[in-house]
Amino acid sequence: MDLEDYEIINLLRLSNSAIEELRRREVVTTSNAPLGGYAEWLFRKAFGWKDAGNSNKDVDAIGRDGTRYQIKSRRIHKRNKSRQLGALRRLDKENFDVLAAALFNEDFTVMRAALIPHRLVLNASDHVDETNSGKFLLRDSVWSWDGVQDVTEKLKRAQ
Repeated sequence: MDLEDYEIINLLRLSNSAIEELRRREVVTTSNAPLGGYAEWLFRKAFGWKDAGNSNKDVDAIGRDGTRYQIKSRRIHKRNKSRQLGALRRLDKENFDVLAAALFNEDFTVMRAALIPHRLVLNASDHVDETNSGKFLLRDSVWSWDGVQDVTEKLKRAQ
């Protein structure tokens, strides 16, 4: 199967179909496999940020002005409507400046996206002892906080 000419969104949808079949066969138990990398790529494309590289545990991208971004995402799926983002490690160390966060629809289209200053994320996160990390839920109310930038349309255009 030659996939070279497929648009990225169609590759993600094909991936989703494959993951759903693997779930049906009870091979995998989650539905988010390619989402994290896609979100990082999409934010970098939309804003012109540089990839921070795999060696940086807490920063996924660096802005032209040196701002350090951690990028997290969640796909709202018929089986799981949770808005909890992935674990935020060493949140108290202020190892990033801004959380770039996105919610995706089940078909991988952008639902909502925001840039959230670290201090707001820290204040709204619960500490999870078992993983020594912060737990942050990307609720609709986040977009109304002072200092949060709604970047939904910018991410949709990049998509």
